[in-house]
Amino acid sequence: MARSDEGGSAPMLTYEYKLAGKPAQYAAIEAGIRVVQFLRNKCLRAWMDRTEEGQSFAAMSAYTAVLAQHFPFAERLGSQARQAAAERAWKAAERFYANCKHQVPGKKGYPRFQRDCRSIEYKATAGWHLASDGRHVTFSDGLGIGTLRLVGTRSIETFPDRQIKRVRLVRRADGYYVQFCVDAERNVDHTPTGKQTGIDMGLQAFYTDSDGHTVANPRHYRKAEKQLKKLQQRVSRKKKGSNNHQKSRKTLAKQHLKVQRQREDHARKQACALVTSSDLIAFEDLQVRNLVKNHFLAKSISDAGWSQFLGWVQYYARLHGIACVAVPPAYTSQACSGCQALVKKSLSVRTHGCPHCGLILDRDVNAALNILQEALRILGHRRTATAGP
Repeated sequence: MARSDEGGSAPMLTYEYKLAGKPAQYAAIEAGIRVVQFLRNKCLRAWMDRTEEGQSFAAMSAYTAVLAQHFPFAERLGSQARQAAAERAWKAAERFYANCKHQVPGKKGYPRFQRDCRSIEYKATAGWHLASDGRHVTFSDGLGIGTLRLVGTRSIETFPDRQIKRVRLVRRADGYYVQFCVDAERNVDHTPTGKQTGIDMGLQAFYTDSDGHTVANPRHYRKAEKQLKKLQQRVSRKKKGSNNHQKSRKTLAKQHLKVQRQREDHARKQACALVTSSDLIAFEDLQVRNLVKNHFLAKSISDAGWSQFLGWVQYYARLHGIACVAVPPAYTSQACSGCQALVKKSLSVRTHGCPHCGLILDRDVNAALNILQEALRILGHRRTATAGP
């Protein structure tokens, strides 16, 4: 199960299963994915050219129907899936407008034509049907996908069709998957521990908390880097377009997928353990997009997966109903947690020693204490502001 999709007001939980089918069914899925890419790029071109068809999501949706009439291969895709392809193009344009409006630093994310689409999305209940046993799903549009078996031990039969808002067919390096986006509220009974925790993300240790405990940095990419380099060399030696080239690319993609899953598994487990053992969690509001501009640390920062981990921390905190506070990262490492005096130090200095109050402790523990203190101050201000007569 993946995190909830925060689309609209209702939370969306995503349940994912691997699909078991025949080669002809997989080929039909691939054909549908190419149609989705074609429609999305056509709608995006209409938006770029400022034609009438690209001025709104409704206009783009209507445009996909026109395209289906002119191109027989596009008509095979269900109308709901065609509208979902138009929605992707319109959301790309909306993100660009939003970044410009809020003056997001760096690239504004101008929409680009898609070259490697990997999924088909069906809205509502049109174009697909879940069997009563919860173990098979049937796609009934003109692609000819048919019935596929869901691989796994967990059954989704407990969720009626009316609660499943979207269904996605996703291609990955190791096969094809189906995702069910379920409109369901999920809550977890949290057992109070009385513990308030501040965490400081790092590269030597994955994170250090305000009690001095550390979690080792797994460095999944670094451990697999030698194997990835060897597989990349094999891809480079093969003739482009040949069967051997395709096989070597698939092997490389599977290795990257393995590293990605290892990183996500570590992030989820550590986030769940942290939230379960705390009643309040404070962390730095890191701008990872800016941090990876440092070419000396970019690979290590990306390998650590800070954004992914903090995203899971916030998700589990919502489920448990505990406070999770992001604090500004300014001076968390330089300020003394004992007297708040600034003690400047370079990144290579790993011990905090305050000449004013004599406090000596690990640099990361000092930062975690500052993060926790700032979070408590922010919460205090919020409570004071919300308290009224």
